[in-house]
Amino acid sequence: MVKLLRRKESASLDDRLDALARAADLADGRLDEDAVAGARSVVTRAGVRRGLSVGHTVVALAGATGSGKSSLFNALSGTDLATVGVTRPTTSTAQAALWEGEGAAPLLDWLRVPRRHEVPHVESEAAGLILLDLPDHDSIEPSHRVEVDRLVEMVDLLVWVLDPQKYADAAVHDRYLRPLSGHRDVTVVVLNQVDRLSRDAARRCLDDLRRLLGEDGLGGVPLLGVSARTGEGMRELGALLAARVTDRRSWAARLAADVGTAAARLDTASGTGSGPRENVEGLAGPLTAALSEAAGVPVVVRAVATSHRHRSIVATGWPPTRWLRRLRPDPLRRLRLAVQAETARTGTAQAGGLVGRTSMPVASTVQRSRMDTAIRRTADAAAEGLPEPWATAVRRAARAHGDELEDGLDRAIAATSLGSARRPVWWRVVGAAQWLVFAVTLAGGLWLLGLAGLDYLRLPRPDLPTVGEVPWPTALLVGGALLGLLIAGLSRLAAWAGGRRRARRAERALRANVDQVARDLVLDPIGDEVTRYRDFTEAVACARSENRNEKR
Repeated sequence: MVKLLRRKESASLDDRLDALARAADLADGRLDEDAVAGARSVVTRAGVRRGLSVGHTVVALAGATGSGKSSLFNALSGTDLATVGVTRPTTSTAQAALWEGEGAAPLLDWLRVPRRHEVPHVESEAAGLILLDLPDHDSIEPSHRVEVDRLVEMVDLLVWVLDPQKYADAAVHDRYLRPLSGHRDVTVVVLNQVDRLSRDAARRCLDDLRRLLGEDGLGGVPLLGVSARTGEGMRELGALLAARVTDRRSWAARLAADVGTAAARLDTASGTGSGPRENVEGLAGPLTAALSEAAGVPVVVRAVATSHRHRSIVATGWPPTRWLRRLRPDPLRRLRLAVQAETARTGTAQAGGLVGRTSMPVASTVQRSRMDTAIRRTADAAAEGLPEPWATAVRRAARAHGDELEDGLDRAIAATSLGSARRPVWWRVVGAAQWLVFAVTLAGGLWLLGLAGLDYLRLPRPDLPTVGEVPWPTALLVGGALLGLLIAGLSRLAAWAGGRRRARRAERALRANVDQVARDLVLDPIGDEVTRYRDFTEAVACARSENRNEKR
């Protein structure tokens, strides 16, 4: 993961925009769609605004019907561009006054403001100012309110024009001022028409308005009492706007405020939690155990031990009786697992490296229930401490590959090298000894059969050598048979011990493969979601940080 932020103080506007875009991508499909869409809109809007004229500052005069913002617009621009009258609404579409308009056309095209007028005799400190007169935000015309909402999101500096009659109107505070609490650096509030009030009444209105702004989260924003009719406070307002234009950082401050607000909204949508666990590795044990049982690992382990004993008897048993063992099926072949032994012995592989399905018994209802319980507990343990949207995403990720789990476990069993292809050297030695003993036994039997034939034909018998009191033919027959059975018995004991060893090795290999399936299909998706949450919180922290060079 790319480190988004070394120190919060070092985050530039570019860093914060990149972090916000990353946070929106990480939150996609997990958090509120409106919050994600809002963050992406900010990133898109910022990209466009930075590519347009940064030498111009777009200032919007916004206000309610009758607040006198059109009169204020005319007074600031020294023109009669805005229509002033008693008919409401007076302003139907936004219009712009430009102080030095060269290069401003693309910016105004993006803002979709067709009515433009360049102010003559520009004073140097106001060069680059674009002043917009917006429609009334409380207009009876819905299209006017839509236009206000659109431009309020796009301009560089907002001047809210209030009047003594409606400065406390909830419409402006609830819908605009309070949601813009993170935009203090690009907000100015003007109480217009103070000439209608006495000096004490004007002061009380300004104090009350300052209190309301504090409740809106806009404490400390510039607040001026002005009169467009008498010119009171106009010099101070003009100087304030000129200073912001000269600084030429209002566009960046606006974008920075938008980024912070969008990041805060994502953070709120994410919710709070104590934080995720350090890793999910510790959750693998119980999950692997449950999946191993469901996959039939105990069945395969028993089959490996039984198969080893079966093949050992076939290889080392008493030749006259070992053919009976061949009539019994190999337990591994019955499960279609003996192909691994054949593959290892011949050095061949199936086409494309694919492994066929086994004939393992289907998991029982109890096994499936235990598997589901283990997956649920694993997800719950991993989700502990996460905010609810992310905890839900973790639980969803734990079951995202549920349809692949059973087939994946079957392939893991089929692909496990069970070691059944390796034939111990002692099998060949004992097998050769058994055939030698059998040959001796057969020789003794044939010898005795020959002697019986001579007796039957009444032919003279040759003198027989003896071993003690026992004739050699009898010693060979009886001794060979007893020795063969003894070797077979000892071989069975060795095969039993060898089967247990192979079963233990097979169990370790099977559990390792099942554990890999558990990681691939359950733990890794869970871990990805936990990592996604960590990356999201880091990105949001970066996006919400404030660069000292960008603060006013």
